[in-house]
Amino acid sequence: MRKGLLAGGVAVAALAGGGVVAASFDEPVTPAPAPVRTAEITRGDLADAETVAGTLGYENRRELPNAAKGTVTWTPEEGAVVRRGKTLYSVSGKPVTLMYGTTPMYRPLSNGVSGRDVLQLERNLEALGYDPGTVDHDFTWSTQVAVQDWQEDRNLDETGVVGPEQVVIASGAVRVAGVTAEAGMPAGRSVITTTGTKRVVHVDLAASDQQLARLGAAVTLETPDGRTGKGRITSIGTVARPPAQEGGEATVDVEITAAGGLGRFDQAPVDVALTSETREDVLSVPVEALLALREGGYGVQVEKGAAVVVTTGLFAAGRVEIEGPGLAEGMKVQVPAE
Repeated sequence: MRKGLLAGGVAVAALAGGGVVAASFDEPVTPAPAPVRTAEITRGDLADAETVAGTLGYENRRELPNAAKGTVTWTPEEGAVVRRGKTLYSVSGKPVTLMYGTTPMYRPLSNGVSGRDVLQLERNLEALGYDPGTVDHDFTWSTQVAVQDWQEDRNLDETGVVGPEQVVIASGAVRVAGVTAEAGMPAGRSVITTTGTKRVVHVDLAASDQQLARLGAAVTLETPDGRTGKGRITSIGTVARPPAQEGGEATVDVEITAAGGLGRFDQAPVDVALTSETREDVLSVPVEALLALREGGYGVQVEKGAAVVVTTGLFAAGRVEIEGPGLAEGMKVQVPAE
């Protein structure tokens, strides 16, 4: 290889074969400026959210207990809502009625019997428009008359005795989630599966992401067909469950009460946007507007102005919270062109 030669004061490197590898010239070549565009500095709330998978359904799913003996003769449609005093299903032509309360029907109730279940029955009879007399823990002659009137209206034998084959207790209205015994089948221990009417979302949240879930925090939900809705975290498990498979991560149960507008999906996948941190009423710019400064830290290049050193805050949704001298909402800063 020949040594470098000087040509016009600029070093030129050459090979023995005469091919020039690189050269520079007297006049420096100025590279073309990188294309830029502008973006506005905006003021508003900035939230750090992460999307996790959840399951949209209804609360309190269970197989409703059945004590009626015989053949199932009628069942409701899936998705139907049954309220107090209405028929849950029929066995051998006789309706099984829903009443509200917390004590299950575990024995026949008749004149002379006392207990909390009697009080519960009398409250239901009164709510349905019958007069059981004094609403208390005692099944009296007045209670019996009210029961017989109710039985007549329900096309039941007017015995004045109410048993678990006639009434099923739930805490409120129920939604029919499925039929476990079709019409014509023997009535077993359960005829229908029910849920509550409240929409809920269950999330198996990775234990490492537990900080994303705060009791009472609002969340955003999106269904498979693109519908969006709101929800609020109502329960967070305190014990981590082991991973479902080897190499997986332990999870905690998170329950979310969902608002309306999500359709009638049941046991459907749903995206849940959890917000871990929020900054209110702050200035922000797209993250790509930040300039790394040689002396450390960041700045932004104001359109038709100088670069301004900024203090950064929350990074979220492709934007960053900033503070800096002279910066205001509506000003424009430079960002690289796409």
